[in-house]
Amino acid sequence: MLPDHHLLPGTATGTVLVLRLCCFVSSNTYVPLFGCILVKLCLSSLHVQAIVNNLDDAHEQIDTAIATALRESKPVYISVSCNLAGLTHPTFSREPVPMFIAPRVSNKQNLEYAVEAAAEFLNKAVKPVMVGGPKIRVAKAKKAFAGIADASGYPFAVMPAAKGLVPEHHPRFIGTYWGAVSTTFCAEIVESADAYLFAGPIFNDYSSVGYSLLLKREKAVIVQPDRVVVGNGPAFGCILMPDFLRALAKRLNRNTTAYDNYRRIFVPDRDPPNGKPDEPLRVNILFKHIKEMLSGETAVIAETGDSWFNCQKLKLPDGCGYEFQMQYGSIGWSVGATLGYAQAAKDKRVIACIGDGSFQVTAQDVSTMLRCGQNNVIFLINNGGYTIEVEIHDGPYNVIKNWDYTGLVDAIHNSHGNCWTKKVGTEAELKEAIATATGAKKDCLCFIEVIVHKDDTSKELLEWGSRVSAANSRPPNPQ
Repeated sequence: MLPDHHLLPGTATGTVLVLRLCCFVSSNTYVPLFGCILVKLCLSSLHVQAIVNNLDDAHEQIDTAIATALRESKPVYISVSCNLAGLTHPTFSREPVPMFIAPRVSNKQNLEYAVEAAAEFLNKAVKPVMVGGPKIRVAKAKKAFAGIADASGYPFAVMPAAKGLVPEHHPRFIGTYWGAVSTTFCAEIVESADAYLFAGPIFNDYSSVGYSLLLKREKAVIVQPDRVVVGNGPAFGCILMPDFLRALAKRLNRNTTAYDNYRRIFVPDRDPPNGKPDEPLRVNILFKHIKEMLSGETAVIAETGDSWFNCQKLKLPDGCGYEFQMQYGSIGWSVGATLGYAQAAKDKRVIACIGDGSFQVTAQDVSTMLRCGQNNVIFLINNGGYTIEVEIHDGPYNVIKNWDYTGLVDAIHNSHGNCWTKKVGTEAELKEAIATATGAKKDCLCFIEVIVHKDDTSKELLEWGSRVSAANSRPPNPQ
């Protein structure tokens, strides 16, 4: 009998994407009801597709897809015809056969050449730094990156989409490198370095703030999951990132010069002042209180929008999870991601920061959260529109119809499951709501609607939006 198939909502990078496809097979036709459109939409992100429309090779297709997902840390698509799923076939083993996945290995000679070239390059530098990128996850190199940070003495930062992949409690962690909207003093140290090691970076218009990073390729060692480039060359292939980082850590001379420079200029950020009793709630006050909720038993989901920038400022305690989808800037992603993360990580309480416009796209996933008995804390930030789009390209289409969000969630709840909702507009109301959500209602799904002014944004969004807008509106290059 074929294995069951399910939809895993909120699928993040590095997990298996298995989509249920309603279809049937007749004697001479194969009719997917929505698969053709879905497959085309998913082609850019899927690594393998398994379309099962006969039983002769069904087990091979499914095993290949699952093995690829586990080996490559990439999503896959498995479509099983509904009238085949319950049938047996002579090719199926009577007893389950344990799956064996051949491990990927580096080319040893190429690995040695790459390590030698990179070590020579970095050891000549006066003030080298390290930056972790999002591909650290798919390369399964988090421990290796932390190990080389320990051994080298270099200060290290993360690109925005890699937040949560490196230890922020490490003494030489200097924050998020995001060009002009980096953590204070981070960009100055990274961009003034005479050598930088980037592990798993993705450079696009969003991560480069409209292609405005002040980096030079000739100063960089770029380490991708299976490839290393040193300066303007040479390039080395067939090398796994964890193997390279572990080997390089043994060959680097310890150098704390860049970190010493960072300590000389560093001035700690101050928390925003408390609001007056009846003063409307400000976004920076909201995130000051969210920061106090974090621990190793929580995880943060940051929705596309101003939450991108505000959540980047949160200092993650050891063990605190973090998810941030930047590659496509997909609004509404975080509602399904909250559902999926909470279902997989039973040991953590998920804290989601979601804008009103984004929530309107995927609000129905709250129903499944309640059915699954999740105790997530959702902060619905209601500022009346698509604020991030206002800063990129303003127009009347960025103003949305306001909903009674707490009323909607109450209606979805319908007295079935554990749910508590609250609407807040001042700091005092917020503090009371958080106290309830972390106290008497800690076992409930807590939905807190936060009313803020439509122009209340982070300074980082204002800067980022203007630069991305300029990049988006530049004239095309002549061909």
